[in-house]
Amino acid sequence: MPVLGICTVSTIEEAVEEAICAEQGCQHSAMIHSTNIKHLTLAAASLNTTVFVKNAPSYAGLGFLAEGYTTLTIATPTGEGLTSAKSFTRARRCVLHGDLRIV
Repeated sequence: MPVLGICTVSTIEEAVEEAICAEQGCQHSAMIHSTNIKHLTLAAASLNTTVFVKNAPSYAGLGFLAEGYTTLTIATPTGEGLTSAKSFTRARRCVLHGDLRIV
């Protein structure tokens, strides 16, 4: 069962530092809710995860009710999931719901 840890911080920089610590370098997935595009960009660039969801439920990173294709596999730099065994590159999925969506 997933666990969500919550802590109080004073700045976005401190929040990102705490998120990096909690993510433990797995580079798997992360999500953020904010109306500040600079905060969203800072978190996405700093966390460097394969799946990064902004302003949507975490399952949007799987492709449900969001942009992109649906994938239910693990997304890690080891060759599974969004990483292609053919090219050994890690395609990053960055999902933003609401603002900046152009249809």
